[in-house]
Amino acid sequence: MSTIFAQASALGKAGVSVVRISGPSAFDAARKLAGSLPLARQTALRVLRDAKGEILDEALVLCFEEKASFTGEQTVELQTHGSIAVVRAVLAELGKHEGLRVAEPGEFTRRALANGRLDLAQVEGLADLISSETEAQRQQALRLFSGGLGELATSWRESLIRASALLTVTIDFADEDVPVDVKPEVLDLVSGVQTGMKQQLLGFGAAERVRMGFEVAILGAPNVGKSTLLNALAGRDAAITSEIAGTTRDVIEVRMELAGLPVTLLDTAGLRETDDVVEKIGVSRALERASAADLRVYLVEAGDQDSFEPSAEDLIVAAKADLLAEGSAGVSGLTGSGISELVARISEALLNKTARAGLATRERHKSAMERCLSALESAVDMVGRGDEFSDLAAEELREALAALNSLIGRVDVENVLDEVFSSFCLGK
Repeated sequence: MSTIFAQASALGKAGVSVVRISGPSAFDAARKLAGSLPLARQTALRVLRDAKGEILDEALVLCFEEKASFTGEQTVELQTHGSIAVVRAVLAELGKHEGLRVAEPGEFTRRALANGRLDLAQVEGLADLISSETEAQRQQALRLFSGGLGELATSWRESLIRASALLTVTIDFADEDVPVDVKPEVLDLVSGVQTGMKQQLLGFGAAERVRMGFEVAILGAPNVGKSTLLNALAGRDAAITSEIAGTTRDVIEVRMELAGLPVTLLDTAGLRETDDVVEKIGVSRALERASAADLRVYLVEAGDQDSFEPSAEDLIVAAKADLLAEGSAGVSGLTGSGISELVARISEALLNKTARAGLATRERHKSAMERCLSALESAVDMVGRGDEFSDLAAEELREALAALNSLIGRVDVENVLDEVFSSFCLGK
């Protein structure tokens, strides 16, 4: 592979910037800039100079030997002063060295995958970790990046390889008496994989919501205080409030963090029958978005007729608590009464959903496991039909293994790789 380089830290002015060099010529290129290099995994302060001997900057230099770096290649990191001009000068000098080129977006991580330092699921976990905004997202991404899904897939793979080997013995000795009936062990191995995989699929929805964010819709009759409540929760005037019923016509979104979870609050049009064409569209959109939301908060006033059918998980809250008798439970966006209690209830409801979250977080993970399960079901069916169907059962197991291998990138998945790495920034 060629030797690549790029700024690995965020672009712009900063206290420190990091320039990464990776590839077979990394040490040679760094010596031309810094002179002598420190021992591997040790840092040393060096003066960086261009080909004419002019000083570019003083930098901390950190070297990693092949197979001991993030990419699995010789790697040098230059920790320079975070000046835009300094970084530009260092990168320009590196670009003059023969055999070096600027890294493409995500290329350092792609090399880590190619060199076996990461599996594909870990790569996705790294992308999620970089883009994480909340504590729950950080923890979930870290589990994936640490290899949790890969370890599961590896254990499933070992079971299926063992089952496939047992069936192969049956096929190879089809004309002879096999001393032991292997079918019970095959079915037991396959069943264990099916159980674990189905459990992960059950937790896929919750895991995906942690990664992408939950939606909480605020519903109720016109002028019940939905927009005022949204503004109070957001801590700013995100929605227009008015005593005129029907002010909110479209769905207003506010993104925030609750209990470490990414949450988008939806302020919707008041639910009522109306002849106003625009308001009618707003009510329709409100119901559509609310039905797709993860949780609905219904604001109701005393005497309101229910125009909705809440689910068991939805929250029903008394509106305009400032107008209720002292000590009455409810919420008021105007005075802030009951806000903390409502936030606690919303947080608890969403945290209950995350308790079921699995390690699979992307549609690609779900699709691979579903394909694997489908093949395993066919394999079980073939095993049950007798020894004469062992070759077909073995083929279904191979299909299941192929689907499982695609989950962690053990097979050719170039189209998947292109999609995954398109989200990475230059220098990562």
